Amino acid sequence: MSFQKFSFRTPVEGKSLLTYKLEVHVKKLVALSLILFTAALFAQTTQPQTATLKIGYVDSEVILAQYPEAIKAKSDLEGLVAKWRKDLDSMQTDLQKVVEKEQRAQQFQQAKFAQPNGEYFVRQEQLMKPVKEKIFKAIDEVSNSEAMQFVFDKAGEVVLLKADAQFDITFKVLDLLKRGKK
Repeated sequence: MSFQKFSFRTPVEGKSLLTYKLEVHVKKLVALSLILFTAALFAQTTQPQTATLKIGYVDSEVILAQYPEAIKAKSDLEGLVAKWRKDLDSMQTDLQKVVEKEQRAQQFQQAKFAQPNGEYFVRQEQLMKPVKEKIFKAIDEVSNSEAMQFVFDKAGEVVLLKADAQFDITFKVLDLLKRGKK
């Protein structure tokens, strides 16, 4: 899993967010000024000329660079951005630690519980093998003394535990299938 750092950069690389927003605002103001200018020209052409049209312009970058309130606002914003970046870096570090712990947990789970080679299944086979052998030996002794030909385990899936060979028709069925006499 890869992590990308959150960027406070604007679509125009190298400019602060405040400068970018102000440029957008200025562009909107310029567009509005053009609309007003066009409207004023239209109004003058339909009415007799009595006043002279005066138009001015500003360099908003100079104003923002020299106006104390704008300088302070920019400084405050940059301070917030620096704090947010520090917080974000801390959160990403914490998240990376969580991801690493999760990976270790998955590796541990795989090593201990994966079938058929997980430690659980290996140990289960080691510990249960002698117990199962004793159980099957007891089942065999009881079924022989009772003259039983078949013994089934009723717990869970039906499992045939003992069968007398004279009742095994596996090879007869296989012969029939191979000869095509179904």
